[in-house]
Amino acid sequence: MNKSEKGLEIEELRAKLAKAQFVATVAYSKLDAKTAVNLRKAMRDAQIDYKVVKNTLATIAAKGTSAEKLSDTFSGPVAIAIGYGESVAAAKALMAFVSKEGEKLKVKGAVAGAELFDANGVEAFSKLPGLNETRATLLALIMTPASQIARVIQKHVEASEQQAA
Repeated sequence: MNKSEKGLEIEELRAKLAKAQFVATVAYSKLDAKTAVNLRKAMRDAQIDYKVVKNTLATIAAKGTSAEKLSDTFSGPVAIAIGYGESVAAAKALMAFVSKEGEKLKVKGAVAGAELFDANGVEAFSKLPGLNETRATLLALIMTPASQIARVIQKHVEASEQQAA
């Protein structure tokens, strides 16, 4: 890879990291071709960019972005998982595949927004409810008092009707 190609690679990666909501570094070892293809497909399906990177290029590209906090994790064979949508959904998708593969993949760290997580933190973060789950819970909490009021009014109406009869 010559100097101009490296510069293009850095700029492309920097642009992705700048708009990312979730960035994780993943160590891989003894990853066979079939598993790698399945991993890339799973990440694509979850709208996550998964890319094996050169550590020095990743470190340079991360400067000035939230992923700069991950610079210490760019050592050894490393790939980056970049999610642009909901952070929890990206973490869930990544951890689902990592937990299935066992020793072949290990999350080294992640950044969600401006928050840095270690491997255990990413696992805990992935267990949080996602945006849609949170919205559903909030809607249920909002709807509960209204439905209770409706039941009380209905019982009052029924009681009034029984007294009138």
